[in-house]
Amino acid sequence: MTPAEILAAIPKLSALVVGDICLDRWCSYDPSTSEASRETGIPRIGVVRTEVTAGAGGTVASNLAALGCGRAAVLGAIGDDGFALELSRALAGRGIDDLCVRSCSLQTFTYTKVINGETGIEDRPRLDFINTTPLDREVEQRLLERLRSEVDGFDVIVISDQAETSRGGVVTPAMRDLVGELARAHRQKIFFADSRARIQHFRHVIAKPNQQEGEAACREWIGRIDYPELRRLLASPLLLVTHGPNGVLVIDDAGERRVPTRPEPHPVDICGAGDSFSAGAALALAAGASSVDAAQFGNLVASITIMKKGTGTASSQEVREKCRFWQ
Repeated sequence: MTPAEILAAIPKLSALVVGDICLDRWCSYDPSTSEASRETGIPRIGVVRTEVTAGAGGTVASNLAALGCGRAAVLGAIGDDGFALELSRALAGRGIDDLCVRSCSLQTFTYTKVINGETGIEDRPRLDFINTTPLDREVEQRLLERLRSEVDGFDVIVISDQAETSRGGVVTPAMRDLVGELARAHRQKIFFADSRARIQHFRHVIAKPNQQEGEAACREWIGRIDYPELRRLLASPLLLVTHGPNGVLVIDDAGERRVPTRPEPHPVDICGAGDSFSAGAALALAAGASSVDAAQFGNLVASITIMKKGTGTASSQEVREKCRFWQ
């Protein structure tokens, strides 16, 4: 299936991102205003401009929308705070439906990145607002019920397990169990999981770890690097292991194959490349592409976003133009 054929099918598809939906705040500061505080003597960082985008699973959703998906939506748990308002506005600005559960029992998962306004470089410690206590059971139950009620309305369900702490994330054991149950009940849909630390705990879904995550899962569960065996243990219809500029390993019923990419010699920012790959590959699979064609399409999308600063997206027009370059 060609990229043009995939792009033609994407507007007919709908996709839901379930999991950790966060706010990215890009704060530019003016170094000339960094005089010490009169009260404490601690130098201040004088922020003069702030931009916000939806991050983590929100980055996946932004790429789904940019590629022309007929409907893109997110389902996560966010706070009842100012960051939640900023996140809702960022999602609306991308045309993404906000199905998130809101609760005052948690704060909105937020990355605050501090950028030197003179150099454009992130050169100060990041200030992250995270949750390190278990998700409130009432919030978790609302999430599970909402996923059950919404799943019929989507062709693609992407699970974005971005929390790096053992507690506080949205993708709890109960959520993983429900996702596996729904994947078995809706085999015509694409269930696509991406997890920074727990890919080995998913079952019956398409799994997409990167090389580091995949190798860690293999060592923990098998004691050696054996992706076909990992796929068997996950009961996964397809395992995609991304290797950055070295392409993707595709493991399915046909065996194990490497799908190369065309590495960019001077990438601008690789942050979010995995999320853009996930958006492209998941939509391609839902459009009817083979495993290899979907991996190639995901590579194509990611090759565009890594040439943009921050967690960029790839539009359908940019993909068409890049196709001509790749040919």
